[in-house]
Amino acid sequence: MQYSVLTPVRRPRRRRRRRLVALFVLTAALGGGAFLLYTQLQAGRPAPAAAASPPRPRQTPPTATPRTGQLLSAPRRPLRGGPAVTAPSAIVVDARTGAVLWEKRAHRRRPIASTTKIMTATLVLERLPLSRRVKVPREATREPLVREGLRAGEHVPAWKLLDGLLIFSGNDDAYALSAAAAGTRRRFVAQMNAKADALGLRDTHFTSVSGVIDKGNHSSAWDLAALTRYAMRDPRFRKTVRTRIARVSWAAPTYAKVYLNKNLLLGSYRGADGVKTGWTTLAGHCLVASARHGGRALIAVVLHASDPYGDARRLLNFGFALRGRS
Repeated sequence: MQYSVLTPVRRPRRRRRRRLVALFVLTAALGGGAFLLYTQLQAGRPAPAAAASPPRPRQTPPTATPRTGQLLSAPRRPLRGGPAVTAPSAIVVDARTGAVLWEKRAHRRRPIASTTKIMTATLVLERLPLSRRVKVPREATREPLVREGLRAGEHVPAWKLLDGLLIFSGNDDAYALSAAAAGTRRRFVAQMNAKADALGLRDTHFTSVSGVIDKGNHSSAWDLAALTRYAMRDPRFRKTVRTRIARVSWAAPTYAKVYLNKNLLLGSYRGADGVKTGWTTLAGHCLVASARHGGRALIAVVLHASDPYGDARRLLNFGFALRGRS
């Protein structure tokens, strides 16, 4: 059969179907490849900003309580022998190096009476300008036992109250100073305990600013020696605790006061220059003593001693005899 250009061409249906099937397969293959490529690209992308969790603010780790370097250290070689002391707890240390020269149950916790005022004075010197005039609270005039006789409402320079605290050992001075430095006595006690923790005084806890309260108010010979070594770095503290007699002018109607230091080593032991006495029924006689001569400085502590001054002398003599061995 001959074809003319005007004659319509009729192609076989089988060949047309084959082409349609091939075209369908090719289209499906291309579509599947594109889908796989799109999936991989999406998997490699970061999550959309809307679905992402908001960035967490960088948290600064809490600041640890600053701690003073170790105030006391045991000697490299244990020292044999030692002074015979009546106190059940005692210690003598080199004030310059912090080396413990000899100790007896130095970590035993005991009530410490008015040696508590070493910490009270330390905080006052760090937090209260001595030129500030302190208004005496009425509660201060009601403190039990030793009082110098402050009058409620009178305004007294802090330095005069510090003299009364460390030389006369007035409990009313302790109350007035603590309230002025911290707002309340209770808040000041909390600051005393925080300071003890910062200094590493593990045997110490305060419930009193004066030591008149024994319950819960305790320390050890070791901790008192460490605290004293820290306190003696302040020149005003050193000047006050070595004063035997202080004559202080006062406003009318008092006009003047005389404070007598209860530390009998001052003026009777060569080089004695502090620090603090204490006594209550439960604490017994407590004494923190310091002395220096021959280029050496020592701190001795005796707690609940039947012969506090004899014990302190024996400890200091022992320490000075160890020149060059600590």
